[in-house]
Amino acid sequence: MIENKDSLQENAQNLSKNKLGGTHTTVIGGRAGKKLIKLISQHPELKKVIPSVISVKGVAGGKLAGKVLRADARGNLRLLLSEGRSFQEIRLVTTVGTAEEGDRIMNELNEILKNAL
Repeated sequence: MIENKDSLQENAQNLSKNKLGGTHTTVIGGRAGKKLIKLISQHPELKKVIPSVISVKGVAGGKLAGKVLRADARGNLRLLLSEGRSFQEIRLVTTVGTAEEGDRIMNELNEILKNAL
């Protein structure tokens, strides 16, 4: 039983790493930010997680917060992470093809974030 649990955790980590893409690999929030990305990337209808640049306005510090924003016409989403005065937009590429299905995934991911934070 322990071997199965270790195997599942290893598969989840590999799956999360395969979904992470783009030229920017740094995620704000340190370990907590990486845990959120890992948690979200386990959603079965999420194909790719692409972090963008980190923007800073003011002094560092503060609580980590995240929110998945409205879907585009093809069902892809944006995750906005913020910590203090720093914020980062992360693109979430989904396997769905319409905005309605993207909105459904957005609601599911926001519920996951709400429980995690």
